Amino acid sequence: MASTVQIPLVGGTADGETVTVELDSNNRPPLTHHHLGPEGLAHAQIYELQTDDQREGTWVYTWRGPAA
Repeated sequence: MASTVQIPLVGGTADGETVTVELDSNNRPPLTHHHLGPEGLAHAQIYELQTDDQREGTWVYTWRGPAA
C-alpha cells in the first residue's frame, strides 16, 4: 500500500483546504494537483508543488491558475 500525505492548498479558490495524495517510490507527492470545480476538469484550478518556506521538509500546493 502506498504512503499518503496531506498537503495544504495555498491561493486560488481552494485556499486553506488540504488534499491527501500518494507518495511515489522516492517519497515525493505529484508535482501538480488539479482541484476540480463545480463544472469538473474543464474548470479545474491548477496547483503546483512547492516546499514550504515556513516549515522545512514539508510541502504546499501553490495556485498557478485555471486549467482553461
